[in-house]
Amino acid sequence: TLIGHDPHPDRYPPEWLTYLPESLRGRYDPPAWTANGVDPWGLQPDPIGSDGNLFFRGSLNLLLSVYRYVSGDEKWERPFEVVGYQDRRFEWSHHQIAEFLNLQWQERPQGPHCENTKIWPYCLSAAGLGLHLYDGVTGSRFHGVYDEWVEYAKKHFMELDGRGNLRTFPFYYDPLEDALCSFRDPFVGLATLAIIPYLLPQNPEFGGFLYEQSVTKLGWNNPDVPALNLLPDPRWISIGLLAARDIGDLTTEKRLREVVDREFEPRWFGEEKDRFGWWFGLDEKYPRGQLSSLLMLSETGEPGAWSRVFRQPNLKKFNEPTVEGVDYPTLAIRQAWNDTDAGTLHIATVASAPSARGRSTTFRVTQLPNPREIGVLRDGVPFDGWRVLNDEEIEVETEVGDRSFEIRWRGAGMAEVAEGSSRNAATSGQTPSTTSTAPGGAPAQNYAPESPASCGCCSASATQA
Repeated sequence: TLIGHDPHPDRYPPEWLTYLPESLRGRYDPPAWTANGVDPWGLQPDPIGSDGNLFFRGSLNLLLSVYRYVSGDEKWERPFEVVGYQDRRFEWSHHQIAEFLNLQWQERPQGPHCENTKIWPYCLSAAGLGLHLYDGVTGSRFHGVYDEWVEYAKKHFMELDGRGNLRTFPFYYDPLEDALCSFRDPFVGLATLAIIPYLLPQNPEFGGFLYEQSVTKLGWNNPDVPALNLLPDPRWISIGLLAARDIGDLTTEKRLREVVDREFEPRWFGEEKDRFGWWFGLDEKYPRGQLSSLLMLSETGEPGAWSRVFRQPNLKKFNEPTVEGVDYPTLAIRQAWNDTDAGTLHIATVASAPSARGRSTTFRVTQLPNPREIGVLRDGVPFDGWRVLNDEEIEVETEVGDRSFEIRWRGAGMAEVAEGSSRNAATSGQTPSTTSTAPGGAPAQNYAPESPASCGCCSASATQA
């Protein structure tokens, strides 16, 4: 079977098994073996600069790109060391990793190898998404190789029937053996489903086509097809739920969410019951981290939010007022977003654990155009529990708990809190700043949940969304 971590392997029906050409059976390396050292490349000690191992450098580049987008921190652009075979060390930077991916992909239109001798659309799509976001935050032009690969995959990796429906699509392709490995039809829908969360933000047309083929073949978008819970590995339901929410397929989202709520054992845990996860029927002490994180993506944000992060990255936020210095995990930030039209930063806080409620805490708001002319509301009323620190930031004193703040840094509505603002500016002991230029306006973006969250483990701790 493809998945080796399920405690009930007998639940895998035979039609789920992958297939290979008869000529390869009995003499073929199993998937998931990195195969460092095999022909034609031999042993390669650098985990990034190797012919294979795409899953490592592609996912690392995606992780670094997400970090860059969330934080604005460019530290990974400076050279850092990567440990390889026999503890040998190799120096790379984020830009060099992205550039290497691009150059290697140009030489191999089929796509770089993941495990040696195996090309996985899943890994290629994750690597492509990392390049897509890196281009978005830096202005580079590395992502075009993935667009070219999509066209290659349409011609060489998939087959349609006479009605234009998907007949074959590989879980992986072995170019040395010229062999496609996939699920048997109709479960070929799983091979396509695996890449869709990565594919949709990059190529919504192709991603939308593969999504429709997947959920139709699996019967997930058909209320007359029962027994969704027979799928033995919860990863597929979790991926499908994220894709359905992102694409706006309400029928499939509703059906899959019902399975998740009924079968995947969602519950709170920890000494104070302040942590949340899904147990998936695995009878383990803690919830699976990767699977729970994957499901969390379908719990946060409005439909389409996942793709929008990559297609329309909000870069203006790096020049807008920002929450910093949060006493996490004592205090968690449920929501932080700028309404630039109104000149207001909205902040919502929660206690990360029930025992932390009521404790005194502070956080800072930075990059304010003129902190001596702002107004602050807490829970909708004027609030004076803050002080000016310097020409662009303030410190807010509050208690840990469910609170909402409005930091009015420009525009209408400041008059009602002007008295408190003047008092804080006057007692700060600093000369008022002459800076009055406000950050550039951008459409308000609020992807946070509407209702307060009490789970500190999935709350943002420092920056705005």
